[in-house]
Amino acid sequence: MPSRSAAMPRARFIFNPRSGHNARNPWLLERARAFVAEHRLDADVVATERPRHATELARRALDAGCRVVVAIGGDGTVNEVASALVGTDAALGLVPCGSGNGLGRHLGIPGPGKGAFRALLDGHVRRIDTGLADGHVFINAMGLGFDAEISARFNALSTRGLPAYARTTLKALLGYRRDHYVIRAEGGAEVRTPAFLVAVANSDQYGNDCYIAPGSRVDDGLLDLTLVRRLTCFNVLPLAERLFTKRIDGSPSVVRLRAARFEIERPGPGLLHTDGEVRECESVVEVAVRPASLRIVVPAPAGAGSTRVSGETRSGIELASG
Repeated sequence: MPSRSAAMPRARFIFNPRSGHNARNPWLLERARAFVAEHRLDADVVATERPRHATELARRALDAGCRVVVAIGGDGTVNEVASALVGTDAALGLVPCGSGNGLGRHLGIPGPGKGAFRALLDGHVRRIDTGLADGHVFINAMGLGFDAEISARFNALSTRGLPAYARTTLKALLGYRRDHYVIRAEGGAEVRTPAFLVAVANSDQYGNDCYIAPGSRVDDGLLDLTLVRRLTCFNVLPLAERLFTKRIDGSPSVVRLRAARFEIERPGPGLLHTDGEVRECESVVEVAVRPASLRIVVPAPAGAGSTRVSGETRSGIELASG
């Protein structure tokens, strides 16, 4: 009978030392290496050294024959790694270590110290949708307007987390001016209005249980657009309360649309973020879903335990090679 290590697919663990949790807990790099050694996985563990390095490392992993690439970081790290895996047979593993962990929270993937590494062994492989905005992949959410402005400011902070995000938001709120947007959704819906922000989500939340698109699912072949017409000192707290209680739809300042494709137009070029990574884009942005385009290892349903295939118990990371 082959050994456990011989049966495992070759895997790569990519650790981002700049992700919110990792920056405070650099020991996680050694924890990942210990996990690989403990379970005799045919895998290596590497750390990123610069922006977009995770994408390069993930592509090299594919070239080396890896069937599983594990992102140890936040949504930005997930985006970088997944960008290389979308449309391939390789699977994404996730140890959520960011400031918000939107995708991990949506999929029920626990954080480090709470079972994230164990879920890689005991979980199962699921296909999820991804999005494309102005030609850039996003897994969790993209956004324009104030959404992108906040992402740009947040990325420049040395301290991450929800309190820092809240402080940054309140500071940026003062003096921010709305743009006028024309939004055309596949199926014929059209919205023309000034707006503070426009977000298109694949999952239901930004992270930290902040629900920008309640009811959104990562496997329905659709994207959820949330437009906030205005944000003022008077409505920011009620809107924030709605975001954290999944009631954003009930606000008179909010427009929600659901479609497989959107065209978003504003008066001129500006910022765009994809999973928190910010870049410049032109005045018209095309956004589309890519159904079932990413394989990801997620926790098994409660009580399910490991998956049995042909009488043999196989773990989530093993099943990713199937």
